[in-house]
Amino acid sequence: MSINIGFIGLGIMGKPMCRNLLKAGYSLAVYDRSSVPVKELVADGASEAASGKEVAGRSEVVITMLPDGPDVEQAVLGPDGVLAGARPGTVLIDMSSINPLVAQKIGAACSERGIDFLDAPVSGGEPKAIEGTLAIMVGGNQGVFEKATPILQKLGSSVTLTGPVGAGNVTKLANQIIVACNIAAMGEAFVLATAAGLDPEVVFNAIKGGLAGSTVLNAKAPMVIARNFKPGFKIRLHQKDLRNALLAGGEMKIPLPLTGIVQDMITSLVNDGKGEQDHSAIVMALEATAGLQIVKPAAARA
Repeated sequence: MSINIGFIGLGIMGKPMCRNLLKAGYSLAVYDRSSVPVKELVADGASEAASGKEVAGRSEVVITMLPDGPDVEQAVLGPDGVLAGARPGTVLIDMSSINPLVAQKIGAACSERGIDFLDAPVSGGEPKAIEGTLAIMVGGNQGVFEKATPILQKLGSSVTLTGPVGAGNVTKLANQIIVACNIAAMGEAFVLATAAGLDPEVVFNAIKGGLAGSTVLNAKAPMVIARNFKPGFKIRLHQKDLRNALLAGGEMKIPLPLTGIVQDMITSLVNDGKGEQDHSAIVMALEATAGLQIVKPAAARA
């Protein structure tokens, strides 16, 4: 590939995304505050950069994949950030999940420097990042989107322009509300089934083909039943997303009552030291209230 890509943020999502870009044949410069994933990707064929500024200076397209808005602001607007090294015409794609207003702020700063900007958060967690089948929700200019689409298609199976800058993150917040509420509803349903003496796996198999079936149910119910909470997407990151959703709702004067209820559950789990577990562990808040675990009937009661 003739396009040089820079990638900043090599965490649970960023690292497999980089590997898919390398597999696609792109030249890739990478930067992260942790040297461990940098060295792993260099071994895979990437080149190391010392800062976001250096990444931008060596790239025509820069992708950021960071935990939250302040991290993106520092990586892009900071003294050694992307804008310090980017040339006019560079395309910056922020694939982090952040507050839409922060995305718009960064987009405006990029525009002043002649840098094209897209906000393009993703859904699918680590498994989809590894597979290259993420759902990518994009906000920005149509022409810039078309220019970036071939790259994004190496990372996701669904790439959709949802509106202007900021729209990608509004769409992602809508996604995260649905996912969190689905997990909570699943937990409540399986707590009821377990309390009634039913096998939650049998209940799952009975309902997954009906109207209650969903991608969330199919992905998360087996994890809960197996008590496997290895993170594909951490509870503390979902807490951040719902916080951004509630902030956005407040700014728009839109009530989000279900989001607030699930956010309270998530906050209690974070305060209980469970923030690093997979977000399927949202069910633990409901289990604690009921005094039982979603397990086989013989061991249901805690």
